[in-house]
Order: sequence, then C-alpha cells, then structure tokens
Amino acid sequence: MNDGFLKIAAATPKIHVADPAYNAAQVISMAADAAQRGAKVCVFPELVLTGYTCQDLFGQRTLLQGALDALARVAAETKQLELLVAVGLPFAWNGCLYNVAALVYGGEILGLVPKRNLPNYGEFYEKRHFVSGSGVCSRQVMLFGAPTFFGTDLLFCHSAMPEVKLGVELCEDLWVPNPPSIGLAMAGATIILNLSASDETVTKDEYRRALVCGQSARLVCGYVYCNAGDGESTQDLVYTGHDLICENGSILAQSESTSGLIVSEIDAQRLDHERRKLGTFQNVDAAVTQIYFGGAAEETALTRTVGKTPFVPQDAAQRAKRCEQIFNLQSLGLKKRIEHTCARAVVIGVSGGLDSTLAMLVAARAMDLCGRDRKDILSVTMPCFGTTKRTRSNAEILAERLGATLRVVDITRAVQQHFSDIGHDPAVLDVTFENSQARERTQVIMDLANQAGGFVVGTGDLSELALGWATYNGDHMSMYGVNASIPKTLVRHLVRYMADTCGDDALRACLLDILDTPVSPELLPAKNGEISQKTEDLVGPYALHDFFLYQAIRCGCPPAKVFRLASCAFAGDYDRETILKWLRTFYRRFFTQQFKRSCLPDGPKVGSVTLSPRGDWRMPSDAVSALWLQQAEAL
Repeated sequence: MNDGFLKIAAATPKIHVADPAYNAAQVISMAADAAQRGAKVCVFPELVLTGYTCQDLFGQRTLLQGALDALARVAAETKQLELLVAVGLPFAWNGCLYNVAALVYGGEILGLVPKRNLPNYGEFYEKRHFVSGSGVCSRQVMLFGAPTFFGTDLLFCHSAMPEVKLGVELCEDLWVPNPPSIGLAMAGATIILNLSASDETVTKDEYRRALVCGQSARLVCGYVYCNAGDGESTQDLVYTGHDLICENGSILAQSESTSGLIVSEIDAQRLDHERRKLGTFQNVDAAVTQIYFGGAAEETALTRTVGKTPFVPQDAAQRAKRCEQIFNLQSLGLKKRIEHTCARAVVIGVSGGLDSTLAMLVAARAMDLCGRDRKDILSVTMPCFGTTKRTRSNAEILAERLGATLRVVDITRAVQQHFSDIGHDPAVLDVTFENSQARERTQVIMDLANQAGGFVVGTGDLSELALGWATYNGDHMSMYGVNASIPKTLVRHLVRYMADTCGDDALRACLLDILDTPVSPELLPAKNGEISQKTEDLVGPYALHDFFLYQAIRCGCPPAKVFRLASCAFAGDYDRETILKWLRTFYRRFFTQQFKRSCLPDGPKVGSVTLSPRGDWRMPSDAVSALWLQQAEAL
C-alpha cells in the first residue's frame, strides 16, 4: 500500500444456485485466499450469495433470508482479515427488492449499494424481480441490529491512503449511456468496483474488455469487473467468469477460467496525479457519503508488470505501428515548416549517429510529402578531432542512399584557430575543448542554411534534453527540432523500423551499422581509430534515464517510488547501487539543466512526454533539487 499501490482481487467462486450457505462458504474461502495473497479489497460477482440465475425464486422469503444469513456469516468469518469484501445479494426493504452490493469490513456491513439500471431485454428479466436503486441516497437501514448506509451515493475510502476512494456499480450500470461510475468518479472515486453477471455469447468478451478498459481510461480510474461464472444455471445461458482489473485504459489482470481469483495492484497515487494534471475532476459539487475503512498503510508486493521501456511497446506489431505513427508525425511537422517558410533547403549536421540519422530519415519523407527533390536536403558532415572513419563513412552513405546533397566541412583548422584566438591549450581536453567543436558545427550549418535559403533541422532527442546533454547554443540550437520529444530508447527503434522497411539493402546495412555504433558526441580524440568517448559511460544508461524520465515526469512519482519501480523493472540487469547512482544523476542534471529547455527551438510533440516550455513542461531554470535529492540520497 506504500507508494499508492492497492492490491485488489476479483474472485469468481463456483457456486450452487439458490444455496446461500454453500455460496457463503466459497466466498469466505476465496476471501481468505485473497487476503493471504496480500489483497486489501476483494470483489465478488453480482448476487453471488444466491446465484444470479434464481429467477422467480427471488420472490421467496426463504431465499432472501438465506441470503441475509449468508451475509452475516461472511461478515463474521472475514472479521479478522484486513480485507474489504464486496458481495452481491438480493435485499428487501420497504416493500421492494433490490439487487445490491454489500461492502463488508472488520465484521461490519459498511454499506449497501443498489443497482440502478435493470436490464429487461433479450435474455434479461430483472425488472420482474427487482426495482431500481435510482434515487436511493445515503439512507440508514437496520441490518443485524445495527444501522448501515444504503444508497447509490456511497464512497468507501481508505483511512491511510487518501487517494483510494472506491465507488460501486453493478453490471448493467456500466453498459448504459450514462453509467453511475461517471458521477462517482467526478465525486472523487479513483477505483470502481463492478459486481456483474454478464452471460457469455460469441465476441461478447471482446466488447466487455473494450468497455471496461475504455471506462477506466475515460474516468482515469482503476476498474475491477468481477463476473459470474461456474455454477450459475446453464438452463439457457452460459457464464464464464470473465474478470478484469484495469487501470487508466490498461489491463492489469484478466481471468482465464470460469472460476478463480485474479489479483493485481492499482496505482491510486498515479491516478490521483493524472487527475490533478488534467484538472477536469476539480471543483465538483457532489453530495456523497464517505465511509472509511482500513488500517495503517504497509508494503505491497508488486505482481503487476513494470516494463523496462515505457516509451516502447513490447509487442512487435504494436511497436511497428507506433513507429510508423511517430515517424509520420515528425515528417508532417517538418513538412509544414518547410512549406510555411518557403525554404529552398533544409540543413542537417550528420554525424553518423542515431539522432542525426533519424532526422535525415524524417527530412527525406518530409521532402517526399512536399513533392520536392531530396537534393534539397543539405547533409553536412563536419569531421574534427574525435570523428572516426566508421561514423564519417556511415554519414556519407546515408546521404547518398537517401538522395540528399552531401557537404563535407572539416572544422579542425577552424577550431584550432578558435583555440588560438581565445588562448586555450588544445592539450587540455576539458569542456571548452569539447564545446568549441559543437558550437563551430552549429555556426557552419547555420551559415550554410543562410547560403542555401533554408533552415537548420535540429537532431537532439528528449533524453538529451532531460539530462542537458547538449552544448548550449551548439547542438542545443536549431530552427526546428524534429526529435525533441523522442527519447533515446525510442530513437533506436525508429531507426530499426526504417531499416526493416526501407527496401534498400545498402541503406539497411548502413542503418544497422549505425544502430551498432556506441552513442557518442565524438568530441574527444579517437583512440586507435575507435570512439573514445561513450555517452552512457558518462551520464549513465539511457534505458535507465528514459525509465526515470517517464516515471518522474509523466507519472509524477517521487524518487523513492521511481527507485522501487526501477528495481522491479531492471532486476537482474542493474544492481541497487547502479540504479541509485544514475537516479541521483538524473535528478541533479534534470534540475541544473532546465535553462537549456527554457529556450528550446520549435519541434513536434509526438508522445505523452515532452519538455517544451510552450507545452507540457514549464519549470523555473533556477529551481532547487534539494527535496528530490534528499529523498534519493536517503534510499
């Protein structure tokens, strides 16, 4: 439960129709199993204590009393569990019969939530037996000699986790145009529990999956859908126990059998962050009754998957589709800038590295979209002290295969002259030695752009911007940065995608060799013709930094949570000390280098994370990192 994680279960027992005592025993057993697995909430199906398929037996007082007796037994025998149990049963009150969810904790019935929308079409005949709970709000009813809340406006809130607020709806409530979960979410519910008895027909599982995922995304919530399954009558219908646990549009767990238990952890802290960021859940005047449960927060063992590459889909087909979408967005952005400025050319400094390669590929497609000759791409390679034969060769081959105009400008003498002018000893391989080259290259391509009547296309990526790994007014500057919202881990996949789809064997071979080349600015002299300066040796692995960036900026996680998630994701790849070292580096550099992001060139947003000061990220250049580093240092 620390870090906002709530372990939650959906349990579909094998029941007997119209046998509440038997069904209560199954509920108690599965509740104990859920608690043993660390769950703090366990959801059971609609009318689970009697069975959904009792038909006119719901009119029998004997069955209704049996259901109440079963509920009392569930409350008594789960009293010692640190577990909120949601079970379905028929409940008679004031001459009406309701289909309700009972929320049980610590031996008490915290509340009863009636179903609002009763299906009465096709195979469903609920209005024959039940009345709608619409309009039933926060009433108190006597149950087992004690008052309990009865109504559709109840929120169940965890005492130690302010982000955890549970709302309840039942089956058909979700399938209508205006589900109760909308109002519950607007009133603060971050997790919706749905007790359901949805029968199975061909392809209905696909629709149900899309419905639950879509609702969790629309409401920025966790959604637990627990469905009836084995043991329900098959007189006319079949129930398969299709249970789902979703979070903001993603499936965390899904059942694969007609009965059983699924468990996962919903990140209520992240959901709360998302809502605060969106702002559309604010200032809602909703009359709800909040009912509190739960003890002290404790550590939650994570079973949900924590991916290493949050910017890159793991599925190959989805990854290829994502790469094509992103590549097209980059190209369309550049196309518009070319057309708007009436540019006669675009100028790109090409190093033979990943970022400039991607920029070249984008420029080639942009020219195609404009109906222009690719010769209007001026590809400039500018060898100096650290340039290797391998990278220079790849830069030249890339320009040739893409049909761009190639220009080679050796900047060695210009940089040496600059050293002489400012009195710098070229034997001192310091930041002045490195940045003089980067700024000279920028001057060259800017002046060539003036000559050609065009503009400079920037090549720097999102990961470099996050770390400030760019020379201010050097490679930091351009007229349009096509890679500005592409993290390094994704740049690699985009280039690989183009290698696989370009249809040119020579270009493919060049792109694959570029992918195999160590990431380097090549600003220090080569050793024996090989790259001597490897970026990831200096600032850390980009796989880690991109992970930190996503969790810290996109998800709003504090350093301790970022570290915890990274430890899960990279278990076996990096040890604790390595992750901590680079996590501290990330926060230190992210804060100190904001001044470079505060004056970024234009560039297209293509994903959910961007650091443009005109868009998603606005931060003072002199903000202090002490609070974040203090937490990171304490780990």
